[in-house]
Parts: sequence; C-alpha cells; structure tokens
Amino acid sequence: MMKFLSMNPATLGVSMATDVATVGWDTNLSDHEVQRLLKGDILLNAKPCANRGGGVTARMCLPLERDQVWAQLTNYPRWVEYFPDLIRSEMLSTVAESTSTGRRLYQVARKSFLMFSAQVEIYLRVFESIRDTTGYQIRFCLEQVEKGSFRDFSADLKLQNCGSGTLLTYSVQATPALPMPATLIQEAIRLDLPTNMQQMRQVLCDRPGQ
Repeated sequence: MMKFLSMNPATLGVSMATDVATVGWDTNLSDHEVQRLLKGDILLNAKPCANRGGGVTARMCLPLERDQVWAQLTNYPRWVEYFPDLIRSEMLSTVAESTSTGRRLYQVARKSFLMFSAQVEIYLRVFESIRDTTGYQIRFCLEQVEKGSFRDFSADLKLQNCGSGTLLTYSVQATPALPMPATLIQEAIRLDLPTNMQQMRQVLCDRPGQ
C-alpha cells in the first residue's frame, strides 16, 4: 500500500520539472501547487457563496487511472466508506440521457459541530458526464431535505488525466437554514474536507479494481 506522505512524482509518471500545461492539469495551478500535489498534499481553497453560504474546493492526486477512479466513485453506496460522517448512501433511480446520466440518491449523515450535533437526511440529483475536453464530472444537487438544517447544498467532482495518474477536484457549497456567517460555514467544511479526502484516497487505492 502506498504511503502518500512520501509519494513522489515517479508514482504518477510525471516529472516535477514538467510544465503544468504539458501534463494536462488545471492551468490555474502554480508549479508550487503541482509540486505539493505530487507530494501527496491536499490543496484547499475557500470562497463565500450567495445567500450567506460557504464553499470550499479541494484537490488531490491519485496514482490511479481516471477510469479506475470513475468506476469507484460512481458506485454511490460506497461513499459511506469515503466520508466518515456519511452513514447511508442509497441510489434510488437512474435516467440515461444523450450527454449525461442522471441519478437520484438518498443520503444520511451524522455530524457534530461545535456544541451542536445533528442528523441530516437529504435527496440528491446526481449528473454524470464524460467529455474529452472537460474531463469526467459528477454534479450533486439538492432536491429535498428530509431532515436537517440545509437550505441549499451542491457539490462538483472532477477527474482530469495527468500522466499515468489522476487529479481529483472536489468543490462543495452549503447554505444553512439558520442565519450563520459564511466564514463559519467555510471553516466547518475546511476542517472536514482534508480528513474526508484522505479517507477517500486510502479506500480508492486499497481497492482500485472495485
């Protein structure tokens, strides 16, 4: 099993000196950020959203081919293995369209934040698309809150080829039903995401063929 803290560029078949554009990565990334990603770091970028919401984007490298990662991430019941707070993830229906595949999910999560503990139950619409120009993408959109305090929630997951590995970008936006500063929401997401992403990477790499 690979230890990501000691992950080196050779693992992904990418030279540290290689230009970012040459290997097909997001051109918004600096050379320093690419070096950090290749070392196994998880990069975070927080930004406020409309209606007092908060959002965070996380990026990480995976020493797996994009198709291997895609096959695992679109197996939605397995998401309980990736995110510790997620206790149920059930696919309810699937609709295939010409350019994408739509799915409907039911998810349950238990979360403690500061002195507050709650269970959240939500229905999500999920849209999958595979395009050579933009990479592989999964978009999660809130359809209905069965139980919990979200007014809005969305997430986008993107997979891009890089050498023999994959760059995974995961963006989350959330707006609570109760008035709350966007900075507080961002901080809560920012504290959770590194642990979630590390867990996701561990599971994906432990069982790449599943």
